[in-house]
Amino acid sequence: GKPQIAEEVIEAIDEEKRSVTFKLIEGDLQEVLKDFKVSFHVETDGDIDLITWTLENKKLNDDVEDPLTLLGLCIKLAKDIESHHLKAP
Repeated sequence: GKPQIAEEVIEAIDEEKRSVTFKLIEGDLQEVLKDFKVSFHVETDGDIDLITWTLENKKLNDDVEDPLTLLGLCIKLAKDIESHHLKAP
């Protein structure tokens, strides 16, 4: 599909739970969604860090398709985060 623009703010950071929540405040997604939040938290199991993503959305109406393309964005972000951490000393 066509590129879409979204502006978000960090709604919450919980260092103890190792989580961050973002909230959509502007952009193309507001044409079809009332609310949209993305949060993730990191759990460590030995040498492995596991990231759990949660996407919350409220559609403007039932005719709006689920925003499944955003899952690709989450995968890309997870790979970028992993790449960054693998380069860190």
